Amino acid sequence: MRKNYDKKLYEKIERQAERIKKSERERSTVFAQTIYIGTLGLVMVLPVVGGAYLGRWLDALVQGYSTRWTLSFIFVGLVVGVINVYLLIRE
Repeated sequence: MRKNYDKKLYEKIERQAERIKKSERERSTVFAQTIYIGTLGLVMVLPVVGGAYLGRWLDALVQGYSTRWTLSFIFVGLVVGVINVYLLIRE
């Protein structure tokens, strides 16, 4: 009876030690986390900036001063950026 208990305890400790070793191997470094945060920023900002440029170009084609396309495409870029960040985090 005592041997069985000792064997189970040993196996349990062994499994926990393996989990600790695995988590230490898979832990990301500060450098990797910085790259990930930078990627999130780019994925968010690039569609907004692209939308602003596209909207500004379309507004320049129209006579008079108008910011209708610029604001519309900034909003579309913002939505696309949020979706991109969500998908990247979910991955």
